Amino acid sequence: MTTLIDIMILIGAALMVANILRYANFLRSTKDVLSSGDALDRVWEYIAFILLCFFLIGYLLVAFLGTPDLMIAGILFGGSIFVAIVLTLIFRLMKTVKENSLNVAETLIGVIDARDPNLKGHSQYVRNVAMLLYEYLPAEQRRSMNRISLEFAALMHDVGKLGIPEQILNKPAKLTEEEWEVMHDHPNIGVNILQPLNSFQEILPWIKYHHEQLDGSGYYHLNAEEIPYASKVIAVADTYSAITMRRSYKPPRSYEEAIRIMREVAGKQLDAELVEIFCRIPKEKLVNCVPKNVEV
Repeated sequence: MTTLIDIMILIGAALMVANILRYANFLRSTKDVLSSGDALDRVWEYIAFILLCFFLIGYLLVAFLGTPDLMIAGILFGGSIFVAIVLTLIFRLMKTVKENSLNVAETLIGVIDARDPNLKGHSQYVRNVAMLLYEYLPAEQRRSMNRISLEFAALMHDVGKLGIPEQILNKPAKLTEEEWEVMHDHPNIGVNILQPLNSFQEILPWIKYHHEQLDGSGYYHLNAEEIPYASKVIAVADTYSAITMRRSYKPPRSYEEAIRIMREVAGKQLDAELVEIFCRIPKEKLVNCVPKNVEV
């Protein structure tokens, strides 16, 4: 009997340590545009973490300083299993919510892109390329921005075109200077559209400044140091998409041509380090980023 009690105590303690580590990782992952809450939510999350730690401490005190019988061991063991089940359900629910939210966002962005035949699938293409580039970034750069937040920023980078008149979006000829001024306002329009979403505040600058260039000749004339790193990532993906997609006014360029052009503008229009990392991505992986509804 003593051996059974010891085994239950040992397994339960190990399970509680695993529960605490899983919950700590969960807290780190809830800082994106979908799961970050207000200050009160964060307080409750950390209170729950402290209570889990107290439960583990109490568990160990009873196990090693007390004389637990089979009933006490069963209660402690069952408690650790209950916590594990609850955490698993929470994690699965959060994953489902995030997946469904992304699907809804993709549908809405698809509707926006459909307004302009030249943009069909463009936003999804940019998202796919940006997330592929993210996987190749050094660990320090990946830690500087949340993956899911970057995904939503890349997907919604052109949401402001919803406010651009269709006669400008669909104009087959070259835009006039006045029309370009209207078109250049789409990042700011996008920010205004997403502004009411409190959890999106972090990514609003990423969206607003995705057309900035390192030499200061972008839409808002920021210098290289002022441009958010995530905006630079989106700019690389956006540029590659623009070069390789078929448009009504130009044929698509090949992968090799796109790489050549991007190397030419590295350090002036695009971040040179990001371009170098991008150029090391295998061609077949970039080809797989093309959505089914995009013609290249």
